Amino acid sequence: MFISPLDDHAQLRPLEPWQAPEFLAHIDRARPLVDPWIPWASLTTDFASAGATLQRYADLSSSDSGRIYGIWLDGVLVGGVMFTRFDTSSGVCEIGCWLEEAGQGRGLVTRACRALIDWAFSERGMSRVEWWVASGNTRSIASARRLGMTRDGVLRQRYPYRGLRHDSEVWSVLAQEWPPAGDRSVSTSGDQAEIDRLMGRFMDSFTNTGGRRADLQVIRELFVPEGRIISNIGNDPVIMDVDAFVEPRQKILTDGTLTEFSEWEVSERTEIFGSVAHRFSEYRKSGVREGARFEGHGHKTTQFLRTRAGWRMSSMAWDDEPARP
Repeated sequence: MFISPLDDHAQLRPLEPWQAPEFLAHIDRARPLVDPWIPWASLTTDFASAGATLQRYADLSSSDSGRIYGIWLDGVLVGGVMFTRFDTSSGVCEIGCWLEEAGQGRGLVTRACRALIDWAFSERGMSRVEWWVASGNTRSIASARRLGMTRDGVLRQRYPYRGLRHDSEVWSVLAQEWPPAGDRSVSTSGDQAEIDRLMGRFMDSFTNTGGRRADLQVIRELFVPEGRIISNIGNDPVIMDVDAFVEPRQKILTDGTLTEFSEWEVSERTEIFGSVAHRFSEYRKSGVREGARFEGHGHKTTQFLRTRAGWRMSSMAWDDEPARP
């Protein structure tokens, strides 16, 4: 069995059927985060189903049409990456990922996915690597961005989940776009990537789906202290400092008023001028407000400043389209 180090404490290695007990224990821990997004997570509930999931990928591996790998952190399985499709005849494959809370914040998924993409392009001669993601899965979309992928489009209401139909986004990277293993500057650094990361953290802070607790306190880290956030819904703009924006929204996202909520970008245009930048975003959101399901969308305009601590938001204004039930 090969072992590929991801950092001093983490390893990437194959997941095989004999590891079903360890895999099941991990999925039980990860379920609140991954169940909405990974189809087999809701089906992997006991030893037999865990073994069946891993056996299915073992069969795909034997036919060279898919593979699954685990991420171990200090000897504990905390997530993984996979080729859900691997079609050598067309030169197209699809990768996916998942991670439990204990593995977050270390860049493990990004490094593991790079290893798979490197192998697909350099060793197997693939032409295109795809990333299919539910539009509400902001963490996965952020991962696609960090990998330097391009958002190709949205398949509207592509699949049903718990009584609602959901959109799927398709992201991809082509062989000619993928930097050599020794040069990641194109896809993982630079001003655009840092601004993408800031916006991703802003959007992600509102999420309280799957039992997750929203944490708007991180917004204070994203803005300069004098930052302003403006709601321009209707004819009377509401201009707030960061505290005035965070406190009431933190309350309704944690007291049961607004549940199963997420907000995500569906398109953006970013312009950078030296030490200042501007981003125009279209976004969507969905949730349950006082027991009623709703969906909405709107637009944001965000200004950024380059500071000694890196890029920070200086102001944001938004206008919502009317929410629909």
